[in-house]
Amino acid sequence: MTFGIADLLVFVLFVAAVITVGLTKSKKEQSGEDYFLAGRGLQWWLIGFSLIAANISTEQFVGMSGNAASHVGLAIASYEWMAAITLVVVAFGFLPYFLRAGIYTIPEFLEVRYNAAARTIMAVATIFIYMLLLGAVTYAGAVTISTLAGKMGYEVSLLAGATVIGLIAMVYVAIGGLKACAWADLIQGSALILGGAVIMFFAFRKLGMVTEASHVVDVQTGAVAIQQLAPDMGAFDRFIDLNGPRLNMFLPANDSVLPWTALLFGLWIPNFYYWGLNQYITQRTLGSASLAQGQKGIVFAAFMKLIIPFVIVIPGIIAFNLFAGDMRQASTTDNAVVAARYVKANPASKAVNVLADPTDEQLSAVPADHLVIAVVGSAEKINRLEGRGPNVLPMLRAQFDAAQPTPYSTFSTDDKSFASVFPTLNSELEEFNRGVITSAASAGAQVTAEKLIAYKYDTALAQLIGNVLPQGFGLVGFVLAALLGAVVSSLAAMLNAASTIFTMDIYYRHIRREASQKSIVLLGRICVVVFTAIAIVVAPQLGNPYISNSIFTIIQEGQGFISPGILAVFVFGLLFRRAPAMAGVAGLLTNIVAYGALKLLVPDLQFLNRMAACFILCFVVMGVLTVLKPLAAPVEFKTNTRIDLTSSKGALLAGILVVLLTLCFYVAFSPIGFAG
Repeated sequence: MTFGIADLLVFVLFVAAVITVGLTKSKKEQSGEDYFLAGRGLQWWLIGFSLIAANISTEQFVGMSGNAASHVGLAIASYEWMAAITLVVVAFGFLPYFLRAGIYTIPEFLEVRYNAAARTIMAVATIFIYMLLLGAVTYAGAVTISTLAGKMGYEVSLLAGATVIGLIAMVYVAIGGLKACAWADLIQGSALILGGAVIMFFAFRKLGMVTEASHVVDVQTGAVAIQQLAPDMGAFDRFIDLNGPRLNMFLPANDSVLPWTALLFGLWIPNFYYWGLNQYITQRTLGSASLAQGQKGIVFAAFMKLIIPFVIVIPGIIAFNLFAGDMRQASTTDNAVVAARYVKANPASKAVNVLADPTDEQLSAVPADHLVIAVVGSAEKINRLEGRGPNVLPMLRAQFDAAQPTPYSTFSTDDKSFASVFPTLNSELEEFNRGVITSAASAGAQVTAEKLIAYKYDTALAQLIGNVLPQGFGLVGFVLAALLGAVVSSLAAMLNAASTIFTMDIYYRHIRREASQKSIVLLGRICVVVFTAIAIVVAPQLGNPYISNSIFTIIQEGQGFISPGILAVFVFGLLFRRAPAMAGVAGLLTNIVAYGALKLLVPDLQFLNRMAACFILCFVVMGVLTVLKPLAAPVEFKTNTRIDLTSSKGALLAGILVVLLTLCFYVAFSPIGFAG
């Protein structure tokens, strides 16, 4: 991949435009309402683009396209298409209550409905999660910048990448607050969709030119084959012919990534929490100029969510068709350390061979379905061995000597294709793992997991950028700018939200009720700077594999500790107006305890199903409390705002259309549609 003068010019102009627009649209003299909620004056088109820009980051561009490249295929689009339905419900089910209450933050609504304790519990838990997310989003952006820069011959450290991303977001958020975010998101949100469309166009163009392509022939087993392509077949027909099994939204019930059972209930919980009760998303809607403007903006975002899979997921599927071999080769670096740990834990295994400075003849003698660790003494020898095949794992002698398996570690695979690529090793792993689990149970120890991969799916986006985009016309620069914008907009949204919650829910509510508007805005800006510093410091640490595994696990599990309980408390409180104040606190605490207990007692329960179980339990606990201690009179939500609260009939009709379109997509991409 090359990065020419045109690419550099486009990239710099994009960044300059984002910062300039964000700053010029900000007010110099601001009240708390101006700074945190854009003066409650956001119009629908700004709200819509800002919701999309705040949502999409490298998690979607890199992670979602990577999932699409695997056996999961189009099914990963459920995170987007189910969000479209969720947004419509939020617009007409949640937003009227929030805007009528005149709240600054989502935790504040818990005090309106329940009590201050419920508000504080949610605020503290949310800030803790946001600090982890700030580091994760910044790291994801920094590692993307570092990786792509390396492909272009430049060396950019994680710290440098994190600093650039953090400073860009900090500048316009600290000065302009939510209004600056919204206007910057207008540019970044547009660029995200346009950049994805550009990649998709050239991916299809490339698919129409090749003579053979890889495809997953069986989603159940993950088996992969190479297919010769008819020269007279168009790109779209080739795509459908190659990817029928992966154009199915309904994966088997035992799928580890997204079983169809999760679509029935489990996936709705994080969706409703994220789009309806997550401060860094809902802050845009809380700043609506009117209820109608907020509803129109949310429905507009819902419509754009229908488009996202076509510009992110579809290119990821094509990336595997075109570059499966490169993805297999890219897996060797990750597999080397894992295989070394496996060999040292299970030296009798013949599925992994260890050869010191092997000759070509020795490498050729190793069966193709076995792994061979080629232990060498210099980086030059590693370079010579790269490209020999995905079963050859070059590794420095010092790295091999340092590889030590964690006690009671199982060694498994993270994609179904591994069993068909390395059948001998896969059977050896299963046998070894049974012994580890038995030994760990006898010792009362916890089992940890090491994973081998057949393909490095997360390289899908980089493969597309480096191999399908025309070089020298500024397109690479534009796509990279869109990726940077995706990270910056998400980070900016989190910075704005975290500063708002700390200032309004903790400082103003519990520390200084008499604080002036000027001091509130000043503290909000200070919080932005502090949270940015935390993000920049934490992000590079995630590059350490010994730290990153635990941090990312904490982030994933941490969301589950709060989201089912928060959703249950909000929904129950709106449906049952006689629920007592203690029910709010009980619901939040019940989820924390129950989620932790299920994690320990039933570790194999898929996390979306675990969240569903906790949500139901919270509802039951709150129901019992309501029966035992109901309020004497139902809670009334008083109007505490100056904005117009008239609902939009046009937005409602458009929302119904979005829901119908979503259902049509699920039918089209099912066993009776393209997937059949």
